Amino acid sequence: MKQYYDVIIVGGGVIGSSIAYQLAKRKKKVLLIEENQISSKASKAAAGMLGVHTELHNNEHLFSLAKESRDMLPILSEELKDICGIDIELIQNGMIKLAQTEGEKDKLKEMSLQSDQVEWLSPSQLSNFEPNLSHSSYGGLHLPKDGNVSAPNLTKAFAVSAQRLGAEIKEYTSVYDFIRESKRIIGIKTLTESYFADEVIVAGGAWSQQLLKQVDIEVKSYPVKGECFSVYDSENLIKRTIFTNGCYIVPKAGGRLLIGATEHLHTFDESVSLKGISGLMTRAISLVPRLANAKLDRAWAGIRPRTQSGLPLMGRCADWEGLSIATGHYRNGILLAPITGVIMADLVEGKESHLLLALNTLKTRSEIRGVTN
Repeated sequence: MKQYYDVIIVGGGVIGSSIAYQLAKRKKKVLLIEENQISSKASKAAAGMLGVHTELHNNEHLFSLAKESRDMLPILSEELKDICGIDIELIQNGMIKLAQTEGEKDKLKEMSLQSDQVEWLSPSQLSNFEPNLSHSSYGGLHLPKDGNVSAPNLTKAFAVSAQRLGAEIKEYTSVYDFIRESKRIIGIKTLTESYFADEVIVAGGAWSQQLLKQVDIEVKSYPVKGECFSVYDSENLIKRTIFTNGCYIVPKAGGRLLIGATEHLHTFDESVSLKGISGLMTRAISLVPRLANAKLDRAWAGIRPRTQSGLPLMGRCADWEGLSIATGHYRNGILLAPITGVIMADLVEGKESHLLLALNTLKTRSEIRGVTN
């Protein structure tokens, strides 16, 4: 007997889980398949920063989507907790993007003049905000609305809430091929079963290409390993996330500070190097000298999917009916997950919204053969 669904989602990270949740809310019969555990790869490793202004200000349309996604989280936090009981640990404590050169200072001051949501802090003002920062910076941009969440908790909350709303989840299940009927994808094959659906969405992060090559779709993206470590800080040295071009420090619940992240291109190796972690430690202590006395917790690495442009790829595949893709979110998967779930659910339902229209701008056709929205 065939097992039939409205939508099958391949990939149980934060993107796939968000899509499953939004579709389950809309009463779709959903199957979410994950090769390992839910939130076992990049979504487990992520710092959970909601850094709308830290990296995305150079792209107007992605910046707009990111703001909308961030602003969904306060309501979404309560909604998910009511459904499944998981606290995503939303902390709206703001961020500070430090200027470490005169050039960075000029750029950040210009940003502060272009937006009423951010403010420039001189070195003396910065010391009043965060007295334990070193005095080596040229000031910083205060981003009061850019907080953080627990990335693993957000992913699990999406998945468990989707399940409570009727979605089915299969962990430790590898998808190795699609089921085809003429030029339409009608399902997927696992090592033990076949499952059928009107729509299959591939949301496997850096591993998406491995499955898509079965139908000759080439996503021009590559894996980027990021190494991180965490410490326990009994002194509450910083109140806000500190962000620089090479190191960030994110305060979490229970006096834990998460520090990252290195970048190693074109590798799926999830091991942690002494060189990478020691470099991060040196940079972190240079930013907050008293961190030298913090207690080391642990270190880890995650593999993130990056496209050539750095923009996510979301849309339907032109060469195959019934097949869609949501990948390439790179360092902003947690931030963009809420809005990605809505975008892909709208796509499945054939809705023309301002979010779908934005895909025309975000999409880089040279990066994937045969993707449309």
